[in-house]
Amino acid sequence: MSTDDQPMSTIDRLLSRSLRGQLAVTGGAIILALVVGAVLMILTSPIITGSLDPWLWAEAYLALVQGALLSSNGLIDTFVRATPYILAGLSVGLGFKAGLFNIGAQGQFLMGALGSVAAGIALADAPSIIAIPLALLAGVAAGAAYGFIPGWLKAFTGAHEVVVTIMLNYVAFQIVSWAVSEPLRARGATFARTTSVGEAGIPVLAGTTGHELHAGVLIALAAVPIVWWILYRSTIGFEIRTVGANPDAARYAGMRPRMIIVLTMTAAGLLAGLAGAVEILGVQDYLPASYATSVGFDAITVALLGRANPWGILFGGLLLGALRAGAPLMQIKAGVPVQMIDILQGVILFFLAADLIVRWVFRLRETRGGSVDELKTVTSSYGGSTATRG
Repeated sequence: MSTDDQPMSTIDRLLSRSLRGQLAVTGGAIILALVVGAVLMILTSPIITGSLDPWLWAEAYLALVQGALLSSNGLIDTFVRATPYILAGLSVGLGFKAGLFNIGAQGQFLMGALGSVAAGIALADAPSIIAIPLALLAGVAAGAAYGFIPGWLKAFTGAHEVVVTIMLNYVAFQIVSWAVSEPLRARGATFARTTSVGEAGIPVLAGTTGHELHAGVLIALAAVPIVWWILYRSTIGFEIRTVGANPDAARYAGMRPRMIIVLTMTAAGLLAGLAGAVEILGVQDYLPASYATSVGFDAITVALLGRANPWGILFGGLLLGALRAGAPLMQIKAGVPVQMIDILQGVILFFLAADLIVRWVFRLRETRGGSVDELKTVTSSYGGSTATRG
């Protein structure tokens, strides 16, 4: 191993020392959430079935699994629903790695959706081989630009990214509402919406009507190893993680935290914008003025489930996609409302935040990462090797 590689491998060990413990906490949080959900189903079973049913939870969970995984349509629905969660989850997770809390994935998602549908309408007469990439690129650019704003404000004015991105979410919603109600509104539509994206629609790979596997799923799956490689195998990814772990140590090593913050938030916006573009071009086909979606906020749960690791985010996105895909059959067979999925999601998030409860229940030992002094030693070596390379 070269001298240049040694600091990077050492920082990897320092920052991933507690990975096994984190995975155990995540698994424990999911199990406890399922238990809480089961208790709630039993307690509310007199309302649902007319009598106390201690096995309602088993019927509900079996139907949930059956609807999400045990049929071709269920698997297709799981992957399609997971696609925006994975991309938006990568957006939030990337921010976490730089020590940033990107609450603005919702707004970036909406701006990506708006950019892609506007490009799709403008390219209505273009062949799909041109319209699809350009529409995706427009969505990516819109999301990246919307992520750049809080990144720049954070880096150069000190404005907190949580406050700025929350406000920008509302601004994005209003921008979409105005654009769809005025310049992009479809003539003759019974409600405010755009026309179809036409040739810019992402092609369907398999499935039947109502259960269509579109090519956007492949984009999400490809984004996971790409983001992982950038974070863990590239110099810029090393700098992002170092700035997130300790900005002072990063600055001491000659890195530029301000530039990293702007770059990270821009990239986060790019990923969330891509999620919006893929959802509109692959599933929705048009954009309504009041686009009711919680993908940007659900992405926070996905990123926390995956511990901000791209492969973990893939798992978190698929889990949430499976829950959403199986919920309708759960309601049909067991009578449990689909809102139970929102409860499960909220309880999982609660236990992830209150990890002391999970550790106490499952007797998990708390593991800690490397110290700040160790990080400074590593980053100073990194800075020295950088200076040597000139």
